[in-house]
Amino acid sequence: MLAGYAVQVQHSRGRRFSEPAHPYRNDYQRDRDRVIHARAFRRLVAKTQVFTRRYSDHFRNRLTHTIEVAQITRTVAGALALNVDLAETLALVHDLGHPPFGHAGEKALDAAMREHGLFFDHNLHALRIVEDFEQRYASFRGLNLTFEVREGIIKHSRDYDSAKHPDLSEYLLDQRPPLEAQLVDLTDEIGYNTADLDDGYEAHLLSLEQIRDGLPVFERFFREVEKIYPDAPDKLQFNEALKRVFNRLVGDLVTNTQARLKHAGIETLDDVRQHTGRVAAFSQEVEAERQQIKDFLYENLYYSPSLAGEKDDAERIVTELFAFWMNNPSALPHYYEEKAQKESLPRVVCDYIAGMTDHFINEQYERHCGTAR
Repeated sequence: MLAGYAVQVQHSRGRRFSEPAHPYRNDYQRDRDRVIHARAFRRLVAKTQVFTRRYSDHFRNRLTHTIEVAQITRTVAGALALNVDLAETLALVHDLGHPPFGHAGEKALDAAMREHGLFFDHNLHALRIVEDFEQRYASFRGLNLTFEVREGIIKHSRDYDSAKHPDLSEYLLDQRPPLEAQLVDLTDEIGYNTADLDDGYEAHLLSLEQIRDGLPVFERFFREVEKIYPDAPDKLQFNEALKRVFNRLVGDLVTNTQARLKHAGIETLDDVRQHTGRVAAFSQEVEAERQQIKDFLYENLYYSPSLAGEKDDAERIVTELFAFWMNNPSALPHYYEEKAQKESLPRVVCDYIAGMTDHFINEQYERHCGTAR
């Protein structure tokens, strides 16, 4: 039984192009399956999350991160009696629009676009992917996902101003997204904050002492673990403490969101949409801990001197390739060259680069600009 404030699949606003009902899958389950079978989804396996394969094949890539976020989202959505199928689909599609080389690649691509008075937004790019770029069906372009999935793609992590984005007017920009969408930005944070601590420790870029000294919430759990498992190796003690941090974040998201729903008197989906702000949230105490973890990672991992060279290389490769194709549009693949005759060349070049894997963009750089690192 779903809560009254959950999205009911039978009340979906439907697809852009009408399709007959499936005999044994509801519409959100079909959307989930379409995302999983999309080429853009498969490419996530070869896109950097934080660490490139130079460090190890064991670290998260954009695809494994997405799968972990989907697992967390299913758990939280189920505990809140939300529509688990919709929530899982939104988690699986949430990073579909990310370019190669992680946030360094996104930063460089956005900077290149801004030189032409444009910008790059991975949420909006993901919408373009599912609406246009994926070509699997003879009846329509794109994946023909339901309205609620398309809405969640653009609204799960931020609110868009209808005056600045009239092209998105169909997505109820003056209303809050459903809770299934609101969860994804928070479960994404849980996923990468804990995973990046794990990968940073495994990569020997973060020491156990550094994490214990910098994160009181981790230290509190680590002391508890030491008493229970005094003879366990450091790595296993680390795992146990991190698991407790993870459970604290997930559990608090569930209980605090439940409390906020009750306090606000929210009973229906319309109540969620018309609320003054987003309802899904951590408690004040745990939000402070989450922010502390994020700040710690930025200070000690993401801007680590050990990763600086790769970030510089990523930004250089994206920037130089963008400039190359802007100056030599005839060197684009035929499909993109044709698109550039009808659409903005910067946007076409941006679309081409954003879809690349780390490996493919390095190949293109070697071919057109020189030797990639």
